[in-house]
Amino acid sequence: MSKPRTIARILLGSALTIAGLSHLTTKREEFRAQVPDFVPLHPDTTVVASGVAEIGLGKALLFAPKKCRRSVGWIAAIFFVAIFPGNLSQWIHQRDGFGLDTDAKRFGRLFFQPALIAWALFATGRSRRS
Repeated sequence: MSKPRTIARILLGSALTIAGLSHLTTKREEFRAQVPDFVPLHPDTTVVASGVAEIGLGKALLFAPKKCRRSVGWIAAIFFVAIFPGNLSQWIHQRDGFGLDTDAKRFGRLFFQPALIAWALFATGRSRRS
């Protein structure tokens, strides 16, 4: 795996781990703003569960054996797709959180999700040739 991919994997794994920990501690209320109304779980339960998932994904990106990294990258990409409705809901319902206190900022945040998906796939190798 190339040095840029390794750096990208370590950075994404670290960021996910830190974000996941913040779901469980200091940013818990901020993350509640992103829970869509259609989720059948209590918003706090959803925040905790997604935090645990992020910690697991972060640790997997950091420590999974080389032969498993591509799978972990795809799982992370799918996770980023799965949480996109939360970002969309935050924009549609005009919920403040993480400094996203205007429609323009919340809308701009929507474009970060595809970047995360691409990052996860790049960092872990998208094909057998990678």
